[in-house]
Amino acid sequence: MKKFRLKSVLLVLFSLTVFASCDSDDDKTPDPVTVTVKNALATEVKGPATGKVNTELSYEVTFLPENSCGEFNKFTEATIGTVKGLQVEVKYPEVCTQQVPTPKKAVYKFKSAEKGTFEIKFKKSETEFIIQKVVID
Repeated sequence: MKKFRLKSVLLVLFSLTVFASCDSDDDKTPDPVTVTVKNALATEVKGPATGKVNTELSYEVTFLPENSCGEFNKFTEATIGTVKGLQVEVKYPEVCTQQVPTPKKAVYKFKSAEKGTFEIKFKKSETEFIIQKVVID
């Protein structure tokens, strides 16, 4: 009986050693890539001038990042004086070899629960917005 008990304990210890040694140390996450976030100015907005209540409308916003590595991140709020609107937020990787900027596009979604005329404003320069009017009925 003692022999059986000793073999069982040795078998359990051996099994634990095998399972522990199979644990992979390669599960480390790679170092995060450093990105910089900056705002870009819109150059053009295309989309419908009319829509229906509770129907989502899509507007294609063209913007010019600082370099070709810049990628759209999100739309954020912008203010010029007391007027509020939107601006394009762009993320840039730490290293970029494509220095010549090319225009890029992002889609802005608009939906209203009320009827009326709305102005969607995107920052075009430090002093003005591109204004897209939409009538919701």
